Amino acid sequence: MTKAAACGPTAEFTGRTGAVLERLNNLYPALIDLSLGRLEALLAKLGHPEEKLPPVIHVAGTNGKGSTCATLRAIGEAAGWRVHVMTSPHLVDVTERFRIAGKLVSESELVATLEEIEQVNDGAPITVFEVLTAAGFLLFSRHPADMAIIEVGLGGRCDATNVLRKPAACIVTSVSRDHEAFLGDTLEAIAGEKAGIFKPGVPAVTGNQPEAVMKVLQAQADKVGAPLYRRGTEWSISPQNDAESDTAELRFADKAGELTLPQPALVGAWQVENVGLAVEALRVSGLHVPEQAWQGIGRVNWPARMQQLHGKLASHLPEGWELWLDGGHNPGAGNALAQELAHWKDQPLHVLVGMKQTKDATGFLNPVLPFASSVWAICEPQQHLALPVEAIVEASGGKAQIGPTLVEALDALVAQNPQQHARVLICGSLYLAGVALKQDGWVAV
Repeated sequence: MTKAAACGPTAEFTGRTGAVLERLNNLYPALIDLSLGRLEALLAKLGHPEEKLPPVIHVAGTNGKGSTCATLRAIGEAAGWRVHVMTSPHLVDVTERFRIAGKLVSESELVATLEEIEQVNDGAPITVFEVLTAAGFLLFSRHPADMAIIEVGLGGRCDATNVLRKPAACIVTSVSRDHEAFLGDTLEAIAGEKAGIFKPGVPAVTGNQPEAVMKVLQAQADKVGAPLYRRGTEWSISPQNDAESDTAELRFADKAGELTLPQPALVGAWQVENVGLAVEALRVSGLHVPEQAWQGIGRVNWPARMQQLHGKLASHLPEGWELWLDGGHNPGAGNALAQELAHWKDQPLHVLVGMKQTKDATGFLNPVLPFASSVWAICEPQQHLALPVEAIVEASGGKAQIGPTLVEALDALVAQNPQQHARVLICGSLYLAGVALKQDGWVAV
């Protein structure tokens, strides 16, 4: 066993669902193998459920995919629609990946669906993510709904979700460096993979992007004949304060006209763009969105995205302290996070960071470190593929102390700063975020 692997398990799935997925994983034990052939063959055996879905919004990108999907869902549900949602990864339980007409799939229905797929697959090579994608399509095809939101797992061009032939609209959120081993080591290469979800005649929406990324997105859109709607060109969104009521709203505009939108419920300046992506995708999709639906923007709920915790984990802190959680884990997320932390200078900030082995810890930490009064390296026993604490200390330039667990770090912080109000931010990994939520007592609904 390697030093890195010793810090946390490599299995993401537990319980009855995990038992089925472990059997399937033994058929093709590659964690990631970007291709479409295996899933296309399986879907054919299942009767092509991916062709029996309600209108689909397909979402790719490096950062902001989950928040954009959550915003789409909130708008759709505020419209009175039944909305399917498939996202990844999950935080605490695999059922979080599948929301069927507004409700999380039950474990019993998911297990039954996976066992059906296992039988139909009949021992053919297949990855676990491909099985989960097939399960989502099969579940969604069997329950009536008005819209389906499908989040790309990794990249786009060869991601399993890209078997979708004719979505209603596609979105590419913020593109930055991540998963270079699979997507390429340049922004242009990564952008090319993300743009691989564009389809002929299907509207594609994107936000502010580096010039090199936008050129690639535009070239791919032109190549396949997908109209591209870019922030700052075809659409715009910006905060606007109402001087009379002293309330902050968003002003959105595109060729269909202007909208006044509520402030996003999710914290972080970057959420303004995610709102714009969701709104523009719906406006160009051909779906009729009633006026009241936009109020859903103010009711978005998406865990581990600048989420304040108030449960068991937070109880380790004295009154007046705040505990926050964010799952951002790459350099782009670190830069976005730093923009928010710049507004947190009224109190000391203590950062508890744990990361996945394959991530750029230095790139994530560099923008964050200037705002931190202290940094603690975390490696929880149940954290999937956790980076060893020694590597985090090194990535921090020696600034980080060793936790090594969340509870130990929180208790040490309080002991060192007994008279001080402060904020604590847990960050660096969605897998660490899952552990934190479980320890805090969070349950998905």
